[in-house]
Amino acid sequence: MNRDVIARYFDAFNRGDIEAMLAELSDDVAHHVNEGEVRRGKALFREFCDHMARCYREELKDLVIFTEGDRAAAEYMVHGSYLASDAGLPEARGQDYVLPAGSFFTLDGGKIARVTTYYNLAHWLRQVS
Repeated sequence: MNRDVIARYFDAFNRGDIEAMLAELSDDVAHHVNEGEVRRGKALFREFCDHMARCYREELKDLVIFTEGDRAAAEYMVHGSYLASDAGLPEARGQDYVLPAGSFFTLDGGKIARVTTYYNLAHWLRQVS
């Protein structure tokens, strides 16, 4: 069951379906952003997703999901394009990138209560600079 929740979450991500992603989250989800602050609640998660959709087009490939009890993890490759300049980052010119990444989850009552994503920002910067 928990594996199905995570699979639906990533399937929604790859379709660009923010509403379907939100449907897999608890109302008070804790979103631990790589290189950023913890964002709590669906409203801030939606805000983050809207921003990301404006600046980046990404598809996750080679997805592997692991589950154990109320915890889950996923490893994948991010295939993306940098569409619009993001504050504090290099200018966007449609640069493509491929980046290994991973996400970690806590589930509660069939919903994602915590999502933490990690990737190597320096590696991404080298690809888009």
